[in-house]
Amino acid sequence: MKRKTEEEYKDIIEECKDLFKKKTKDYGTAWRVLRVPSITDQIFIKAQRIRSVQEKGKQKIDENISSEFKGIINYCLIAMMQIELNNDSRMEIQYEELEPLYDKFATQTHDLLSDKNHDYGEAWRDMRISSITDIILMKLLRVKQIEDNEGETIVSEGVIANYQDMINYSVFSLIMLSNEN
Repeated sequence: MKRKTEEEYKDIIEECKDLFKKKTKDYGTAWRVLRVPSITDQIFIKAQRIRSVQEKGKQKIDENISSEFKGIINYCLIAMMQIELNNDSRMEIQYEELEPLYDKFATQTHDLLSDKNHDYGEAWRDMRISSITDIILMKLLRVKQIEDNEGETIVSEGVIANYQDMINYSVFSLIMLSNEN
């Protein structure tokens, strides 16, 4: 992976982690009440809003699409943590206990990006953000289908890999948006 991409990626994940930390301090872990398909639907809402704003060319809610991509990243990480914490019935978990889980999944996702970026030669840099949004929506539809099939797949990767891809596509979009400014 190019050094610039490495730095950009880490900066974005740090911003997302800081946001997760602050929201955990504000709201606690209210997300623990959500079943994983509900988290998937929350990600879908964010991706659909991005697409709607892209298609309309304007927005009425004063929240830019960068914040929605960051929300997708954090909700994907939350989904993976929720899966990991499946047998843990606690509703409230301290940030200090969640931080290593957040880091674990963020690192695994970064490693996947590194491998794919090596093989694909950073092809994402020549994509349109609108296409990336469509790919995220497609990944969400895949996850919803896997969830509807109770996690069973025949030849396809599971939900974790799709969450990781959505994180990486969201990071790509945020890098591209930051380079526009």
